[in-house]
Amino acid sequence: MQKNKIYIKSYGCQMNVYDSNRILDLFKNKDYEIADDPKDANLVVLNTCHIREKAAEKVYSDIGRINKIKKDKKKDSFKLVVAGCVAQAEGEEIKLRAPSVDFIVGPQSYHKLPEMLKTKDSILSDEFTQNDKFKNLLYNSSGGVSEFVSIQEGCDKFCSFCVVPYTRGPEFSRPVNEIINEINKYLNQGVKEVIFLGQNVNAYHGIGEDGKTKDLAYLINKVSELEKLKRIRYMTSHPIDMTDTLIRVHKTNIKLMPFLHLPIQSGSNKILKAMNRKHNVDFYRRIVEKLRNEKPDIALSSDFIVGYPGESDKDFNDTMKFVNEVKYVIAYSFIYSQRPGTPAQKKDNIPLAEKKARLSALQSLLKEQQKNYNKSFIGKKIEVLFDKKGRHKDQFIGRSIYNQSVFTSSEKNLINKIANAKIINSTDFALESSV
Repeated sequence: MQKNKIYIKSYGCQMNVYDSNRILDLFKNKDYEIADDPKDANLVVLNTCHIREKAAEKVYSDIGRINKIKKDKKKDSFKLVVAGCVAQAEGEEIKLRAPSVDFIVGPQSYHKLPEMLKTKDSILSDEFTQNDKFKNLLYNSSGGVSEFVSIQEGCDKFCSFCVVPYTRGPEFSRPVNEIINEINKYLNQGVKEVIFLGQNVNAYHGIGEDGKTKDLAYLINKVSELEKLKRIRYMTSHPIDMTDTLIRVHKTNIKLMPFLHLPIQSGSNKILKAMNRKHNVDFYRRIVEKLRNEKPDIALSSDFIVGYPGESDKDFNDTMKFVNEVKYVIAYSFIYSQRPGTPAQKKDNIPLAEKKARLSALQSLLKEQQKNYNKSFIGKKIEVLFDKKGRHKDQFIGRSIYNQSVFTSSEKNLINKIANAKIINSTDFALESSV
């Protein structure tokens, strides 16, 4: 009897990677094997992202390619599933535009997939059922040294450009014990680092053993008591949820890595207000000052949107000045993208050429900051957790405590090893070391 095989493609954020791993767990439990190519599978899952327009359109393009594969298969022997945030936001449109899709399931309902395929009685499942989902998932390590752990989902902030509240639902935090049980499973499979995930991860408010609500600072300290665990990270944070207690943990907890992804989106107060970010530049600046007072070597990254509706040359220049002031070690920047159903959707009024010019200028500045930051490590020793092999013989790649990519050559197997590596060279995006 031929084995069932599943192929899954994950788009977008780390949360989708986590969800894709959990979907694979569900089907491996049903004796499915993983296929590396959709042609070899009889179940294809597209786990989608809805943050930007291009990401959504890429899904429809991939559906078209997979349809060609489906036509060559026997009827009912090949199923196509669209999961994730595009499924949640555009489920009915997918049914109209892509009738070849067999099942559509949102990011809070994918635990139902095995049953949906079995009963064939539902094409669309888009309820917000986080409680049910996490109780019905399996947690197997993806085989790496580091593992994502979803601790918080959804968002109550309603930034005017963002679809997350509509695709992931309201803020939901998992109980502390449930998170610890998941992490223990990974640690027993050799994992040494966990990365807490959430749309607003520092808004975490899960229930502890005593029945009382616990914050992210408590969770970090509690999880750090697990002896096998060597490193903790978290992302993505909202500035208004960076409490003094959480900031202090960056100083007091040695397992918490000195790296923080803290998006601001713009350096203009006018644009931040239009974005409904619920903070201004000075508020964010004070957070950075507090962080650097507690942990002077902390590395900061951020997100920026350029060409937001109403952004003037002055607003953009304010962003450039702010980036120059803060000095990020890495940052992600994008042209504003209209998303259906968001308040900013119908206000897009910046010419595309202007958006592209601003993006190019901002990315040049950010790249220069990253390059200078990496060069500052040449000749120094830095702790690195090696997690995979490189492209070249005897090459290994890992992550520094500041989340930089570090590569080295060694005749010994360095995977799953933590080493003090001496940095001998740097590139724009990585460090070269000797061990």
